[in-house]
Amino acid sequence: QVQLVASGGGLVQAGGSLRLSCAASGRTFSRYAMGWFRQAPGKEREFVALIRWSSSSTYYADSVKGRFTISRDNAKNTVYLQMNSLKPEDTAVYYCTADQYGSREPEKQDYWGQGTQVTVSS
Repeated sequence: QVQLVASGGGLVQAGGSLRLSCAASGRTFSRYAMGWFRQAPGKEREFVALIRWSSSSTYYADSVKGRFTISRDNAKNTVYLQMNSLKPEDTAVYYCTADQYGSREPEKQDYWGQGTQVTVSS
């Protein structure tokens, strides 16, 4: 069982930065691939970034590649999403997830955090 608590969202101007954190409970944290998804108003939930167990493999949506960086600290049971050069279209609720198989599909995630709001003003 893994419980996820996301934090770090807020209001930022376009071009600014935010860092999201996701604290996980459970002794098997290091066995899971960790991801970030987001959902904007009126839109479907979409994949943002994924990091595998060893932290050597990361994956990003094309829309955030080069601007966002996902990382994890297994000793702290925490995954991070550093978001730079933010755009108004990045505005959404961001969710962290845990998945044993490293899927990029929302319906295949094993666990979800509660979400944190990110708002980017123009």
